[in-house]
Amino acid sequence: MKKYVALCVGALLAMHQFAAGQQLPPIFDKSYQTQRDSRVRDYLTARRIVWTSDKTGTSVVNAQNLLKKGTGQADLVHKNFCTLISDDQARPGIVFDFGKEIQGGIQIITDQPANQKPVRIRVRFGESVSEAMSEIDTIQGATNDHAMRDFTIEVPWLGAMQVGNSGFRFVRIDLIDANRELQLKEVRAIFEYRDIAYLGSFKSSDERLNQIWNTGAYTVHLNMQEYLWDGIKRDRLVWVGDMHPEVMTINTVFGKNEVVAKSLDQARDITPLPGWMNGISAYSMWWVLIHRDLYKNQGDLEYLRKQQKYLVALLDLLMEKTKDNKENLDGTRFLDWPSSENPKGIHAGLHAMMVMTLQAGAELCTILDEPAQAAKCKNAAAQMSLYVPDMNGSKQAAALMALAGLIPAEKANAEVIAIGDCENFSTFYGYYMLEAKAKAKDYTGALNCIRSYWGGMLDMGATTFWEDFDLKWTKNAAPIDELVPAGKDDIHGDFGAYCYKNLRHSLCHGWASGPTSWLTEHVLGVSVVEAGCKTIRVQANLGDLAWVEGTYPTPLGVVKIRHEKQTDGTVKSMIDAPKGVKVLR
Repeated sequence: MKKYVALCVGALLAMHQFAAGQQLPPIFDKSYQTQRDSRVRDYLTARRIVWTSDKTGTSVVNAQNLLKKGTGQADLVHKNFCTLISDDQARPGIVFDFGKEIQGGIQIITDQPANQKPVRIRVRFGESVSEAMSEIDTIQGATNDHAMRDFTIEVPWLGAMQVGNSGFRFVRIDLIDANRELQLKEVRAIFEYRDIAYLGSFKSSDERLNQIWNTGAYTVHLNMQEYLWDGIKRDRLVWVGDMHPEVMTINTVFGKNEVVAKSLDQARDITPLPGWMNGISAYSMWWVLIHRDLYKNQGDLEYLRKQQKYLVALLDLLMEKTKDNKENLDGTRFLDWPSSENPKGIHAGLHAMMVMTLQAGAELCTILDEPAQAAKCKNAAAQMSLYVPDMNGSKQAAALMALAGLIPAEKANAEVIAIGDCENFSTFYGYYMLEAKAKAKDYTGALNCIRSYWGGMLDMGATTFWEDFDLKWTKNAAPIDELVPAGKDDIHGDFGAYCYKNLRHSLCHGWASGPTSWLTEHVLGVSVVEAGCKTIRVQANLGDLAWVEGTYPTPLGVVKIRHEKQTDGTVKSMIDAPKGVKVLR
């Protein structure tokens, strides 16, 4: 008996350790290779029924039952379900709105119809209503690229199914078989995400800016899956250039998170030199710049030293790719999609990026006790800075040249970036345009662009920021959360270009989150002076705001800040910093 009790206690202890993530449960042995999922899942009840195919009330019955909170469990009570009934002609369908963009799938709970055979249904996920209503075709560009979002499955009677793995807000379900009955007890979204705290915050007298800050934070949060993706519908990959705005947002909102190092290391490990990350020379440069900004914020020297060998060799490779002190990079020559047809602008942008990267490389090599390499990088950057390429009207190139110090920021802003206000902005490089505006002290212009450009997506029903956007698209467009009426443009299905044509366009792309970190740095006014946030500077730029308050995560704790504009125009600031964080004003 004592032996039996001891075995039971041992098994319980082992299971407790398993739940705490310490080891496998006793049924497994050490030969199993496992990976614990870093995410959690929540089940979300639909907020509303957007549409049903039923015109008479006879083929989709009691749809409102699917808006009641569920349990995820079938039962034998046989009440409170929705019934879809097909005949020889009609195939009923229903569209759900889960209220916001999420990553995951759906859970379907069925009841017990008279015909107890599996039922075939078609499931369509959509980031917009129009995508959920679409066909896989070449007309509006709906695809199953990277994530299946349109497929046919069988569901059981009196059972449960969990299907789907995509980015979506809307789901359409159609009964395919003729003369069948589908009893839906529950249709819930499965929301997969990292359960992490929003340590950073931003709130001001302008609610539109507050919503933009929060939307950028949420956009990146959704892309923090097992790796840091660019988009949760498409492409669901680690694109290193896309990561830079995302990492700046993560630093601002969440502080240190393992997904950043995991993704940076993956890009390094699958890209032996002299290859370029993702095949794009600029993306290898973004890898260097991310490490500089990550170290500045987190101060993790142990992690930085793990990059030392690759970093030094990459910097040597970059310096080899010059001719007459001008960039001469091979590989895919890319800044962002909207600039991809401007070769002169690309050259100017890549040259500026080379200068910025070598300057950052000099900083990192100094930290890593590589004085010779630091001097080499510094000298190369100085020589390249003597050449000022033609930006050819490119706002992307102008922003990078201003940030690299090749031209005065005021000149870049007045002559290129500010022309037409937010015309020719892009969701990725819009962040660097905002940074250049800040360097030029054009805070009013930057705030107006944030309100109109990123705010324009919110006006179209966005709950996350998009892969690309043009304000011109909105002139006669219906929002993404409505069926498109006759005479209106489909903001999702009718626009886009390059790799994001029509419905293929991703409506949740982490590279579009730039205003989140920008508002914290330049309006709330937080900038890091000493690595690890041991010293920060807080200088508010309120523009037309009456007040702003927020928090900023550091490795030593959260800094709390509030700024209030006084009647004489001065700003009163209240700052509460944790022990070990020195604040400069």
